[in-house]
Amino acid sequence: MASLRDLGLSEYEARAYRSLLNTGPTTAKELSRASDVPMGRIYDVLNSIEQYNLVRSQTASRPKKYVAVEPSTALDRLLEDKKRELDEKADQYESIVDELSDELDAAEPVEEKFWTAAVGPDETKDLLLERLAAADRDIVMIAANPVPQRDMQTAGEDVLAELENALDRGVSVNVLMSRDLVGALSENVGRRYRTSLQEREDFDVRTNDDVTGSFNVIDGVEVCIQIPNPLASGDPFGMIDLKDPEFAANVQDEFVPRWEEAEPLTF
Repeated sequence: MASLRDLGLSEYEARAYRSLLNTGPTTAKELSRASDVPMGRIYDVLNSIEQYNLVRSQTASRPKKYVAVEPSTALDRLLEDKKRELDEKADQYESIVDELSDELDAAEPVEEKFWTAAVGPDETKDLLLERLAAADRDIVMIAANPVPQRDMQTAGEDVLAELENALDRGVSVNVLMSRDLVGALSENVGRRYRTSLQEREDFDVRTNDDVTGSFNVIDGVEVCIQIPNPLASGDPFGMIDLKDPEFAANVQDEFVPRWEEAEPLTF
């Protein structure tokens, strides 16, 4: 069950406020008795919930009396306080991330070969987006296998967004697609391409019917190869990410003639 403690009040503060709703205007001593908040703590508790603007006090009376603010107003104030705290926390975390981004510079890349893999549609997309985000110099994308229609819009838009981020970092992007894949793209992806990417000098998309498989070459040293599901046509089964400059160079050699023969993308 939800409680006032979920909005930041202590147990004693919650008890005192609830009791004030029942008692009406009352003194600290009477409230201590009604709420079971110890007399030695009641003034601190009242001061605290008064700072939350949950109670009003009648200072002219002797002894001083307190009355609860209406619940709807009190809850709105608590909610605004929590939202403000969350905004401050978000700003704090963003500042920390900015500082750590400068501090945690990656070590110089090593030439040792390394590979990893992801299995499943979501994991495959996450790995692809991660590796696109790591590109420093150039991205080559070869795309022939459309993902299922139910995933096309989300996957395509997420990939385009990551490509835009890469372009903003100064990374050049070349995309070679099969005509079948072009026809499977969502209207939103096509619109985003025309309005945001088509005119950028460092972004080029071409089509060629002589395209098989879907893979990506990152910075000329890393290859992400999509593995189709043999039991469900079009479903991505997984992805292998292989860091091997020699293998990446061989893939690049296969890509260049198909790229030169390809036609610029038109919708």
